[in-house]
Amino acid sequence: MKQGDLVTRKSYGGDVVFKIHEFRQQQAILRGVELRLLADAPIRDLEMAPQIDPLEALGAMRPKWLEAMRRSGAGAAPQAQSDGWQSTEPAESSKPRPAYFELPGRVLHLDGDPNYLRKCMLLYNELRVPADGYYVAEANMADALYRLLPQLQPDIVVITGHDGLLKQRWRTYGDITQLTSYKNSHNFVNAVRVARQFEKNRDVLTIVAGACQSHFEALMQAGANYASSPARVLIHALDPLCIAAKVAFTPIKDTVNIVDVIGLTHSGLEGLGGIESRGSYRRGVPRIEYAIRK
Repeated sequence: MKQGDLVTRKSYGGDVVFKIHEFRQQQAILRGVELRLLADAPIRDLEMAPQIDPLEALGAMRPKWLEAMRRSGAGAAPQAQSDGWQSTEPAESSKPRPAYFELPGRVLHLDGDPNYLRKCMLLYNELRVPADGYYVAEANMADALYRLLPQLQPDIVVITGHDGLLKQRWRTYGDITQLTSYKNSHNFVNAVRVARQFEKNRDVLTIVAGACQSHFEALMQAGANYASSPARVLIHALDPLCIAAKVAFTPIKDTVNIVDVIGLTHSGLEGLGGIESRGSYRRGVPRIEYAIRK
C-alpha cells in the first residue's frame, strides 16, 4: 500500500473510495475520489479498492444536473426576447433587431484537489462559463485570493477542496459549533473573509464555499452567498460548480432560485444552502465581431 493508492475503510463498510494522500506514522491521510471529504484512518483499517485513475473516474461522471442546467440557463443563453429586450418598433416594422453578445459571470475557482479542478474546468468549458481555476492547498487559499482577486476581478468565487469533522474531537466534546472540530473549515472561513473584504456587496461578488461536512453557519457569517454543509453531510465533487454555473447564467436583474439550483445538486438542501442573490449574466449590443488579440 503506497501513496496514491485507492482504498476504502473497513470500519465504515467501504462506503467511500479514497486516495491515499500521505502517511503519518501508522495513520493514512485520505482524500475522497468523488466526495470532497478529508479523512484519516489507521493503516490496518484500509482495504485496497480497484485502482482506477481518479481523473478517469471523474471524467466518466455525467452529473444528473448537466442536461437540466443546459435547459434552464447555463450553457444556453436566456431567451433573447425577455423583459428589457423587446423591440420598441411596431410589429409591422421591417427593421431587423440587433444581434446581441453575451457576458456570463466569470468564475474564479480555487480547489484543494487537482483532479477535481481539472474536471471542473472541463465542465465550465462545456457549459460556456468563463472560468479561471487554481489548485491551491486549503491553508493557502486566503493568501491566494488576496493576490488573485485584484488581478482577475471575477463575478463569482468558488472556494472548495476537502473538509470533514474531526472524529476524535467531535466524539469527545460533541460540539459541531466550534471551527476547531473541522479539518479545513477555518481555512475556508479565512478565504471567504478575504474575498468579502475585497468586495462587500454580495450581489457584485458571489461566493460559493465549503466541502464535505463544512461549518455552514461560519461560512455564511463570514460572507458566503452559498455554503456547505447545513446537515454536515458529504457533498459531491461537482456540487460547488453546479451553483457557480447557474449564477453565471442567471440575468443580473433576476435573483437565483435557491431551492431550484440546490435541488439540482447531488447533496441537495442537506449539503448546500444559501441566501437570495442576483445572477451575473449580461447581454450587450451590437454583437462583437472581432476578438482582441494579445
